[in-house]
Parts: sequence; C-alpha cells; structure tokens
Amino acid sequence: MEKPVLLVLAAGMGSRYGGLKQIDPVGSHGQSILDYSVYDARRAGFETVVFLIKDEIEADFRRTVGDRVSRGMEVRYAFQRVEDLPAGCAAPADRVKPWGTAQAVLCAREALRGPFAVINADDYYGPGAFDAAYHFLSRENPDPICHAMLGYRLGNTVSDHGSVSRGICRVGEDGLLEEIVERKKLEKDGDGARFSLDGGAAWERLSGDTVVSMNFWGFQPSVLEEIRERFPGLLRAMEDPAVGEVCLPDIVGPMVREGRARVEVLPCREQWYGVTYRADKPSVEAAVRERTAAGLYPEELWR
Repeated sequence: MEKPVLLVLAAGMGSRYGGLKQIDPVGSHGQSILDYSVYDARRAGFETVVFLIKDEIEADFRRTVGDRVSRGMEVRYAFQRVEDLPAGCAAPADRVKPWGTAQAVLCAREALRGPFAVINADDYYGPGAFDAAYHFLSRENPDPICHAMLGYRLGNTVSDHGSVSRGICRVGEDGLLEEIVERKKLEKDGDGARFSLDGGAAWERLSGDTVVSMNFWGFQPSVLEEIRERFPGLLRAMEDPAVGEVCLPDIVGPMVREGRARVEVLPCREQWYGVTYRADKPSVEAAVRERTAAGLYPEELWR
C-alpha cells in the first residue's frame, strides 16, 4: 500500500487578501501558515507533500517555502493551469483564474499515487487534524469509495474582519456525511454566524457547533476518476464559464447522494486560523507566537 501523501492547494489568487498569502510570513523566521501545516503533517506521519501552485509563482514559492520544507520531507510540485481540463472540455478565451479546488486536485493527479489528504495553503488546521487524517488514510485494506472530511465547529472558523464561505454539513448518527451546502458571505454572530439569501432582508443564524468543512479531505485515489467524469457536466451547467468554479463539495455531494461514496466526518475541535483578509494576519501571528512559546513548535521548523 502506498503511504499517504499531503496535497497542498496553493494556486489561489488571494484577491480578497491583496497578495500571495500562500507565502506571506507569520512566524519569526519567515515561516508561512503552510509551513506550520506541513510541519504538523510531518509529525503525524506524512513523508511526502505535493504543492499545487501556479507557474508564475514557482520561483518565489520554491525559494521561500519548497526548498525549506525539502529539508524534512519529499517535495513534489504540480501546476494548476486554466487549460488543464478533462477531455471534451474547453476553457473560454477570456478565462483567467483557475477552475476551483476540484480542478486543482485533478491537476495534481500525476503526483498522487495512493491515498492523499487535501488542504488549503492559507489555513491553519492544528496538529490534531493531521493526526486524524493520517490515521484514516493509513488503514489496512481501505474501502476504495470511503473518504474522509475533517469536521470543524463553525464557531472556531469565522473571521472578525469580514464574511467567509463555509461548507455547512449535515452528519448522520453513524458519523457519515449526508449533505454539504456551500454558504457564502457568512458573518460572525456571537459564537456562531449568520447568512442571508435575499440581500439582507432576512437572516438565518447558525450555531457555533454547526459542523463545517474547511477543505481538509482524506481521499482514496478513486476520487480522481469521479472528478474527471463529473467535471464536464458541471462546466456545462455554469452560469458564467468565464468566472465559475467547480469545488470539491460539488463533486463529493453528488457522490454521497448517489451512493458512490461514503465520507467519514472526523470531528475536529481545533481552533482554525486563516488570512482571508489582511486584517486577520495579526491574530495568526499571535497564535503562532503562543504555540511556539508553549513548546508546540520550535522557533525554526525546518533546520
């Protein structure tokens, strides 16, 4: 059995943040959020990381992140390109941005040879999340259609500085994902959040204990074929192919409904940190300092 691999999605354009937040330092020695995530993954047992990036940031990414991480792990690279689509699909001439997280995973297919975890580059997930993911992906004789998703408390994932998008999950008593619905423009509301479907005329509140997806998945290789098969139909259904995206919940949700996948929701009580907005950065830096002072991380991660 192939050992689990970590896939880091780092090709996002960071438009709301205003820069390449994937490589923006938050640690005292220039470490970015993804340095801490990959370090946590290595301690959990992952030995190989695949960085999915854009061609135009390759040199900076290798210099500021990849070369450093390669001191402790095998590093592979994959590239998210607008034109890298399944057979029968074509990108509009005016398409500039990548096609979303589902296409990102598909673009990394040549570097993935067995079970793999998927994370965002700009999210701090906490060490417990990587322990749970590695344990799941390391099971003997895995069911090829059984995948996993880290389930976070909504209250641990909202920003004080603006709205966020989250995958709102319904989980069965058996711990399996039953439904995942993407909610955009979730605003912090006490310990939870609220959202509106009619421009603010009415609001619906969600409890802080609502289970949400933070795009931390554990996949068997069979998901790659599911993405390849489902992508053309989702592309044809896009209202605006110049800007539309296909995200992993768009693939996983139908797989669950059709009985083509079981997704175990791995409960995670970790506090999430991220830099959706530039104003989020000081709180991330403070969290890193606190965890370093407590001994969770060394001052320099990759010596």
